[in-house]
Amino acid sequence: MLELENINAFYGESHILHGVSFAVRPGEVVCLLGRNGAGKTTTILTIMGYLKPRPGRIRYESRDVGGLPPYALARLGFGFVPQERGIFPSLTVRENLTVFARANARRAYWNLPRIFELFPVLRARERNLGFQLSGGEQQMLSIARALMLNPALLLLDEPSEGLAPMIVQQIVEVLMRLKAEGLAILLVEQNLAAALAVGDRHHVMNKGEICFTGTTAELRNNDFVLREYLSV
Repeated sequence: MLELENINAFYGESHILHGVSFAVRPGEVVCLLGRNGAGKTTTILTIMGYLKPRPGRIRYESRDVGGLPPYALARLGFGFVPQERGIFPSLTVRENLTVFARANARRAYWNLPRIFELFPVLRARERNLGFQLSGGEQQMLSIARALMLNPALLLLDEPSEGLAPMIVQQIVEVLMRLKAEGLAILLVEQNLAAALAVGDRHHVMNKGEICFTGTTAELRNNDFVLREYLSV
């Protein structure tokens, strides 16, 4: 579904990503792990078109999409949950959701009733403005808003960051349900427990390169990688 081949990315003249390659298959959850500054967010921003690979190729369903703007990727089937959440603070929960609603012949699954079933707290808060929500509620709204695009691929950048453990567990349960329903997910995460709970395959990054690739069981049993690159 999504394939990165030898991706290099720069901020100005600073070379951040060095030959990053991996793939996301239909229906699987792939996790990008690593410490702060490892290149995880830069990778997802490059996929989403905020940075252009120099060089490298990004293919989605065999189509070259490297450098396409975010709105074009959304139309192709990408749903993006950014690290800063990006909700509209002056719009209500309902307005935040409906302004992004998009359905097509291939994907017409997510609508307001289904979103409110998945996130009951958003139903209770649907008339509240974005700035009136807690951090956890804002994160749920950000995920729900991406789902209203009816994506084929969901990309999340640090969805558990700064949240209480109880809220993190709720986010994990949501991701597990999305996985069970067959949605492909690329998850950038520092919370190892959350990643191991939902991920099928894991790529550990260090200094802009992928230094480990493996299944959940392989990562869980690799003490060297856990100690050297994930500080566990």
